[in-house]
Amino acid sequence: MPIPISKPYIGEEEKKAVLEVLDSGFLAQGKNTALFEKEFATYIGVPEAVATSSGTSALFVALKALGIGPNDEVITTPFTFVATASTIIQCGALPRFCDIDPRTFNIAPESLERLLKTGKNIKAILIVHLYGLPCPMDDILSLSRQYDIPVVEDCAQAHGALFQGKKVGSFGTLSAFSFYPTKNMTTGEGGMILTAEKDLSEKCRMLINHGSKKKYYHEFLGYNFRMTDLAAAIGRVQLTRLDANNFQRQENARFYTEQLSTHPSVMTPYVPEYATPVFHQYTLKIEKNRDGLSRYLEEKGVGYGIYYPVPLHKQGYIRRLVGDVDCPATDDCSLKVLSIPVHPLLKREELEEIASLITSFIGEEVH
Repeated sequence: MPIPISKPYIGEEEKKAVLEVLDSGFLAQGKNTALFEKEFATYIGVPEAVATSSGTSALFVALKALGIGPNDEVITTPFTFVATASTIIQCGALPRFCDIDPRTFNIAPESLERLLKTGKNIKAILIVHLYGLPCPMDDILSLSRQYDIPVVEDCAQAHGALFQGKKVGSFGTLSAFSFYPTKNMTTGEGGMILTAEKDLSEKCRMLINHGSKKKYYHEFLGYNFRMTDLAAAIGRVQLTRLDANNFQRQENARFYTEQLSTHPSVMTPYVPEYATPVFHQYTLKIEKNRDGLSRYLEEKGVGYGIYYPVPLHKQGYIRRLVGDVDCPATDDCSLKVLSIPVHPLLKREELEEIASLITSFIGEEVH
């Protein structure tokens, strides 16, 4: 049987929760959404939460709530999914790309500092906790305070990840989560904005609801980015399982690292002392013939992912907007990264098979 790169964990409890919503006759945003917001905010440790239709809409609304608009610049990473940059552009602003640390794949503070020193119109720093590994928040927040620039956390891959024992999503002025089916928890489609500031949460809530606080009274241009109660019902059940599923991901990652870390041509995920990652992806850096290994795994029925083969500063439409950008660490990593299945539904024999296949291929390459 093929081994997929990811697999949503949907059980009888989720099905029951959805049926209860269907039977209630109220499918749009309602009681379940409000409860999900409260429960997720409590889980992360932030007082305010606004549920949205997707992780992308959560990011976009977070930026709009900060007033990001034309002629503004937002510093972010080029080594991420396109939504991180496209939401900046949809606000009328431009992304300023910051190179990454080649060990963690996250924003490098020294690169961030260089951009902050030279930027004139920088209005926000949008960081990404890539693959479920927290960014170095002490360094980033120190620079944020020094330059008086707010931080937005893109936590789409990092539900439950810890920086120095505190959950990501609780550090920035705003944070955004995704509940797409491949994430550590899902609502089918959906997102969440978190903030400690009541005025920002109220603005976000109006932005996702046509600029309206009171029904049929619209104070500014808004959008229809509300979460449905069907999605929220799934999310509430998924949240109860999140810690257990994250623990299984961590155990799967520990097995891979034990099996693969002795190979000099393979770099297993680097975990700094400050971080407790949740391994949305288990991403190797393959120094020799990454594409050959990916073809080999495909032939053997093992799912894999290359996240991301074309960095954002080299995507056609973005490059036309921002020009040529020098991010050598990002460029190098994009040619070497390979993610293998780490989801909580993997069986031990599947983990063993995947590790054995990689070891076998690497051994053949060496000889």
